[in-house]
Amino acid sequence: MKHIWIVLFLVTSQLFAKSEIFIRLSQVGFLPNDIKSGVILSDKELNESHFKIINSTNNKFEFDGKIGNDEGQFGNFKYSYKFYFSDFNKVGNYKIALKSYRSFNFEIGNSIYSPVVKELMKFFPIQRCGYTNPVGHEVCHIADATSLIDGDKTLIQTLDVTGGWHDAGDYVKFLSTTALTTYTLLFAYDFNNEKYGFDFDNNNVPDILEEAKIGLDWMLRAQTDDNRLIIQVQNLQDHDVGWRLPENDSLTFNRPGYIGIGKNIIGIYSATLALASRIWKEKFENEVFADECLTTSQKYYKLKDVVQDIDSAGTGHYLDNKHEGKLALAAIELYITTKDRNYLKDAKKYGLAAGAEYWWSYGNISTFAHYRLAKNDRYFLELIKQSLNSFNKSRNSKLFGETVSLGWGSNLTQIGTALQAILYSDISKTNEFDSLKISVRDYLLGKNQWGISFVSNIGSNYSKNLHHQISFINKITLPGGFAAGPVLKSSVQSYNLPFTQRDRYSKFQTEYAYYRDDRMDYVTNEPTIINNAMAVLLFGYFIE
Repeated sequence: MKHIWIVLFLVTSQLFAKSEIFIRLSQVGFLPNDIKSGVILSDKELNESHFKIINSTNNKFEFDGKIGNDEGQFGNFKYSYKFYFSDFNKVGNYKIALKSYRSFNFEIGNSIYSPVVKELMKFFPIQRCGYTNPVGHEVCHIADATSLIDGDKTLIQTLDVTGGWHDAGDYVKFLSTTALTTYTLLFAYDFNNEKYGFDFDNNNVPDILEEAKIGLDWMLRAQTDDNRLIIQVQNLQDHDVGWRLPENDSLTFNRPGYIGIGKNIIGIYSATLALASRIWKEKFENEVFADECLTTSQKYYKLKDVVQDIDSAGTGHYLDNKHEGKLALAAIELYITTKDRNYLKDAKKYGLAAGAEYWWSYGNISTFAHYRLAKNDRYFLELIKQSLNSFNKSRNSKLFGETVSLGWGSNLTQIGTALQAILYSDISKTNEFDSLKISVRDYLLGKNQWGISFVSNIGSNYSKNLHHQISFINKITLPGGFAAGPVLKSSVQSYNLPFTQRDRYSKFQTEYAYYRDDRMDYVTNEPTIINNAMAVLLFGYFIE
């Protein structure tokens, strides 16, 4: 009998020793009046348990709260719980304490999101190409484009499309993503020039407009003599020559440019230039550049009825499946700039055709147009609301509040759902979807199953091994790097990625949400210029 008790004691002790509790919440923190919440993963029951908020400076208990009911099994954890502390709004630095377990640090304060935006903006100078004063590498790709590809024909001629940004961790450049990135930066400033007029380099020019100019200059260079556009520079051979700094690229003099045009490309291209025209005229009083942007925007918009719906030039990346939303955006931006009501008529026509998209990605940005149109016609506000109701339904059914199913670029898509909530509230003057935008924000900064901030150098535990050549070769954590985000486990497995290290988050992986902080993971861990631009727009909104 004595031996039985000893065995039982040892087994019980081992089970207790293996019991773990993980507390997930934003590692940046909260504005004083925010909705404040977190999630607990546990392999032991915690019903009726209380959590405490501890001041990180003096270790004093500041708040006592009760966790919610068990939400059920999550992945490898038998129990999961939500907890809330919105009533606690004292400015300071804190941790959540539950029994002997502690969360990462977080802060409550009014100025906590400015450092996030500042960090995200550091990514763009690293992505710069050509003679654009890049950071982290030397001037590169000075011969773009070394030949031109027009359908099945390779033309032995060149066109100066130096400059712009490398799209991601590789050295390919795309017109569609450059234009959307540039538009997003410009839109942010136009949306609220106080929040987004930050000048971290203290040169009296808003940083967001300085960076947008990199994109604008490249977009204007992308015009061909026959009124088409360079859609892409370089192809998949970029991936076949190994990791290198861009100035050491063995393909420097073998970087073709692909010629194309379509309604979708015209839409985002003309919209961006029309918006730029207003800003450069009003902010900088630069009539010459403003006129160049507007004239070019109008020139290409006029071609919309004589070109194909969807451009498919290039190597098949970033292909849209519709064009109406982007044409609506071009038309409404041209209307705002020129006051020509023919553009407004077009904008409404294309905006109605686009409808509610229930999504957000590089090809699904109709809400930008619907937001502009809603100022003239409230029906377009209802289209935004339809999508938001769908996102809320998804969020409310998931422990960590994901607003969409997780596919490639899920962080971008989730950001887009929060941006739609922001734009809706700006027109409706309601707080109906405040919980959605805060939920997405917090998810990206640590309130997720892995307990990771997807923004490099932000939070206590962040993405460190992004799929990015420059940062890897320079042996640094990528400044402002923003991971692509989790996907289905089967999606990652289908690529047979050659991971370089063990999965330190294996305990938290599920079939439906899988993320690897590994430099060889270009599915969940590659940064892109679009993602960073959208993240700047989201987190900048919370600057006070």
